[in-house]
Amino acid sequence: MTIEPIDLLHGGARRVIASYLVESEDGLALVDCGPSSCLQALKDGLAARGVGVGDLRHLLLTHIHLDHAGAAGPLVREHPGLQVHVSEVGAPHLVDPSRLEASARRLYGEAFDALWGELSPVPAENVHAVAGRVLDLDCFPSPGHARHHVSYLHPDGTLFTGDSVGVRISPARFVLAPTPPPEIDLEAWRRTLEETERRGPARLALTHFGVFDDVQGHLARFRETLHVWAERVAHGMDEATFVAAARADCASSDPDEVDAYDRSAPYWQCFAGLQRYWCKRSEAAAS
Repeated sequence: MTIEPIDLLHGGARRVIASYLVESEDGLALVDCGPSSCLQALKDGLAARGVGVGDLRHLLLTHIHLDHAGAAGPLVREHPGLQVHVSEVGAPHLVDPSRLEASARRLYGEAFDALWGELSPVPAENVHAVAGRVLDLDCFPSPGHARHHVSYLHPDGTLFTGDSVGVRISPARFVLAPTPPPEIDLEAWRRTLEETERRGPARLALTHFGVFDDVQGHLARFRETLHVWAERVAHGMDEATFVAAARADCASSDPDEVDAYDRSAPYWQCFAGLQRYWCKRSEAAAS
């Protein structure tokens, strides 16, 4: 099976959120399911591959943010045999998503329902905390974007990265650093990149958006963006100036994709997450 993105057409736009269908030692698995607002697009994408929701055995989640995992509950309700794999920290929030939903509604306000759709519980018996290996995939912690983030390395060398190695909208070259609040951890992220390189993946499958085989170049560009953006905020750059600078960074290599990146990882949210990170660092130092 060729590993390629299923475009979930989030908000009616192409190349925003991807899901991936993979063969495992225990049948078909889906990596990141996207939000409930994209369920029909997911089903259409599966159907184009000759597959229905009922043919899936496993759902592998990189983390529980709604753009990656929001549809997990409705999928399990439709297909009660679907087994959901997620980090130990993320698992309770699938079983009881009330805190997750409350936090997201504070951030998105009235736009929540149109953006993400229904968020419903996954029965505890369907949820499995990942540890080491999942099926025949190597699973390892990859915090930085979120403390509960994990990545999955398929035996064919494809690494399903979620948001751990940035956002890159195929076929563009720019690699954006997705740093939304509230859990950005730059030190952990540097260790994640080292762990990623140590495993020597042959290609990177990004939820936002596409499969890339220029692994070393991609990681180098991501490191550069993450460092530059973090330093800008650390040295007091305000939101409007940061957003303008981030858009210019993207435009320098991919001028036609500036708005596409903003749909996948809004520039203002990247600023907000880094600002929160540095404020927390400052408060910790003061105490």
